[in-house]
Amino acid sequence: MVNKTILVCDDDQDILEMLVFVLETYGYRAVAESNSPNMFNAIKKEHPGLVIIDLWMPLMTGDEVVKQLRKSPETERLPVIVISANIDGKETADNAGANHFISKPFDIVNLIDKVEEYYAQAS
Repeated sequence: MVNKTILVCDDDQDILEMLVFVLETYGYRAVAESNSPNMFNAIKKEHPGLVIIDLWMPLMTGDEVVKQLRKSPETERLPVIVISANIDGKETADNAGANHFISKPFDIVNLIDKVEEYYAQAS
């Protein structure tokens, strides 16, 4: 059985709510987290099949979260999509070990296509 839970982390509440709404519209279970240091506990609690995280956030940046995920045997293979408006975002996301980067503003269809691609690979 494919885990259809997606953990979404963004400090912009409007983007976070929009992502949760869109993902749930497409049949996924989306869990919102606006505080990046809480991601590790949320992952332990929710056991997502995919993470979508903003790159630039206060307290702990998205690339720092991804680097920590890659260091742990429990999360080293957890697929991560990084989103950001930063022009160097792709390079930063790649260097951290993210699976994919999508620049903001992003096309919803492109995001859903990428999510569905990861789930197709998982099944």
